[in-house]
Amino acid sequence: MTLTPNPRTWLAEKASHQYVADYKPFSFVDGEGVRCSLYVSGCFFKCDGCYNKDAWSFRCGAPYSADLEERIMADLAHESVQGLSLLGGEPFLNTQVCLSIARRVRAQFGWAKDIWCWTGYTFEQLLTDSADKRELLSLVDVLVDGPYEDSLRDLGLRFRGSANQRVLDVGASLAQGAAVEWHDATAAIG
Repeated sequence: MTLTPNPRTWLAEKASHQYVADYKPFSFVDGEGVRCSLYVSGCFFKCDGCYNKDAWSFRCGAPYSADLEERIMADLAHESVQGLSLLGGEPFLNTQVCLSIARRVRAQFGWAKDIWCWTGYTFEQLLTDSADKRELLSLVDVLVDGPYEDSLRDLGLRFRGSANQRVLDVGASLAQGAAVEWHDATAAIG
């Protein structure tokens, strides 16, 4: 059973231990193009059928470090890498780590490298949540939102596991104050 969160009750400053479950450079599965994928630790959603149950623990993996951040930035500098993917666990419950790397990406690459993020929160919940969550949202290009619903599982969907989840263009969504679907430029080519 998926929990329906009250966005103001789950705070990164209280929950996160700033751990990272995994880091996968040069990935082809966590968004469009070649990605550097950072899997943060900790999640209260605990969706039935979750593919990454180990990352529910806020102490899964190892503490985030300056060395890992430098490695991620070096990997992102590679010309074939399109951007960074933030997954979990729950990135919006580990904003200390995610904001650190997202701010660095924007400072070094501007918007030339994109940032994708997967979350159990909805876009609408994040808009009214804490300042750290709103800041992280503002640094993301593409948001895959909503809890995974095993009863709505659909293997034909790109970048998401269940039909309730949305792939959103964050910039357009913030500009309109409402969720705007992301359009895959490569889908029109085939």
